[in-house]
Amino acid sequence: MSAEYVLTLSCPDRPGVVAAVSGLLAEQGCNITESQQFGDERFHMRVQFTSPVGLDDLTPAFAALAPEFVMDFQLRDLAVKPRVLVLVSKFDHCLHDLLFRVRSKLLDIEIVAVASNHPDLRPLTQSYGIDYHHLPVTPETKPRQEAEILSLVESYRVDLVVLARYMQVLSADLCEKLSGRAINIHHSFLPSFKGAKPYHQAHARGVKLIGATAHYVTSDLDEGPIIEQEVARVNHSHSAADLVAIGRDVECVALARAVKWHAEQRVVLDGHKTIVFPR
Repeated sequence: MSAEYVLTLSCPDRPGVVAAVSGLLAEQGCNITESQQFGDERFHMRVQFTSPVGLDDLTPAFAALAPEFVMDFQLRDLAVKPRVLVLVSKFDHCLHDLLFRVRSKLLDIEIVAVASNHPDLRPLTQSYGIDYHHLPVTPETKPRQEAEILSLVESYRVDLVVLARYMQVLSADLCEKLSGRAINIHHSFLPSFKGAKPYHQAHARGVKLIGATAHYVTSDLDEGPIIEQEVARVNHSHSAADLVAIGRDVECVALARAVKWHAEQRVVLDGHKTIVFPR
């Protein structure tokens, strides 16, 4: 019985890459169901396919091909759901949205645990039958608290960490350890409106657009490679409370799309930016 897999790859842009990849898949008896590619100085490709053979056969075959093209590649069995740890503080809208999408089978991930620096969202999390870990933090205890986060990543065999309005700045060391597998969401006023109540600041300035940005976490605060952005138009008739509500909606949408595309291996890191192959 055939299983479904996805291959993503990056290599220097040169003739013959597509032919070599499709030829190898044909030799293994695979059937390509979706293929997308993009080339500038580097060539990026995502191929979804069914295969009568498993990763034990496919991985060595691509490993043998890779040196010829100086190719970095990843293979994933789409039947295996990515295991996700969600970090959250007191704002609950993004966590609510992710939990609902998973339960409704709109998001093909497994949320294995939620961790927070506050106890507030324990009842919500546990109502879904998911473990909740309260990890309080102060400037003095930050190294120990981040070590506990890493311990959760290891013990739950986490593939992806999602910061669903987690209002703590991760250390450079933790960012490095989670490189390419941690996604954050923030409002898109940065750097215009920093600090407390950014939507109220925006309302006072009469903004016409508000938005949200989902990106990979790096040690450069809120400046990691962007995966997805969402915007909404507003006007003078909207109150500050309206902007907060609309902002929460766009944050949920942008974060959910970013998590979905990462889970489906549709995002390829390319230095400080991403190549995204949405369906």
